[in-house]
Amino acid sequence: MKKVFFLLCIIPSFCFAQQDSTTAVVKIAGVTVTSDSLKPIPFVNIIIKGNYTGTMGDYSGFYSIVAKAGDTLIFTSVGYKSTEYAIPDSLKSDQYSLIQVLKKDTIELPETKIIIWPSYEQFKQAFMNAEIEDSDLVRAKKNLDHEILREQAINLHLGAKGNQKLMLDRETSRLYSIGQLPPNNFLNPVAWKRLIKAWKEGKFED
Repeated sequence: MKKVFFLLCIIPSFCFAQQDSTTAVVKIAGVTVTSDSLKPIPFVNIIIKGNYTGTMGDYSGFYSIVAKAGDTLIFTSVGYKSTEYAIPDSLKSDQYSLIQVLKKDTIELPETKIIIWPSYEQFKQAFMNAEIEDSDLVRAKKNLDHEILREQAINLHLGAKGNQKLMLDRETSRLYSIGQLPPNNFLNPVAWKRLIKAWKEGKFED
């Protein structure tokens, strides 16, 4: 009796698992366009509802995604209303073309109040005391300052990969010199030229 009950419990679950594994896999490919002018919408996000997998369209609006029959695709893009499309479970082909239309979404901005300064002198004083953030160019120049980069290079730790590369370079130099005298940069004219050039440029000061 227990064996019969066990078989009755296993058979339905096996049937459902087999039905899920035999669900048709479909390749959906197409393009996303606007509803008013039918122009392609670049970089649209397409995800399968419920399993958080998906893809992104290219600059021309083309996309391609593999899903199962019966899945629901969600199309989202900034400035457009999200749209869902349910893949029919009666498709006979494993490839399907879809042109998805997205409608523009109206975004309401918060109210902005413009206040006029009572006098020109007050406006001038407030403008002169305003703190203006640095531009991208100014921040880039600060980040590439020679003294800052030099200090960071001195205090920068090599890390695991850097130490490994240093040890490999030393071992390679040692193996290269086996059976002969190691190279001596004291008699190397190229090394002397670099030293004199660095000395003239003042790189050894402080």
